[in-house]
Amino acid sequence: MNAHQPRFQFIPFVICLFIPLSIGAIGGLFTSEAVMTWYPTLNKPSFNPPNWIFGPMWTLLYILMGIASYRVWQRREQVAHVPRTVAIYGMQLTLNLMWSFLFFYNQSIGGALFEIIVLLIFIIMNARMFYKIDKTAGLLYIPYILWVSFATALNAAIFMLN
Repeated sequence: MNAHQPRFQFIPFVICLFIPLSIGAIGGLFTSEAVMTWYPTLNKPSFNPPNWIFGPMWTLLYILMGIASYRVWQRREQVAHVPRTVAIYGMQLTLNLMWSFLFFYNQSIGGALFEIIVLLIFIIMNARMFYKIDKTAGLLYIPYILWVSFATALNAAIFMLN
């Protein structure tokens, strides 16, 4: 693998940011009404963070995903398993979106709990694949792994309390 830093390309960078941020925006459509109506009625654990933290945190995580995917895209010529990497990346984005649908729109706490465990597995697979291509890209997934691990515990606690 070539160790030098590839030249920055603005349009691919914006596209790589746009993809996960769009997933987040679509997920927000599934979330917005339930956050105001259904979610406040649920019993929540003591470690439930305030609602205002979720928007900034997810925005940051989607930006980190976009930067990581751009770094991998820059090195795509040097990697034999790009189609598999793209498939794993696409699957974890799809699962990310589906969690919002299941939990908030469908109000299926148990279904969302099962799904977030699968999502976490795909995020870890994605991080490992990215790390093999570009160490920084893989490391950019650490906050995402930590946040979704926390979200899994939160989902489990809400499931048990309701």
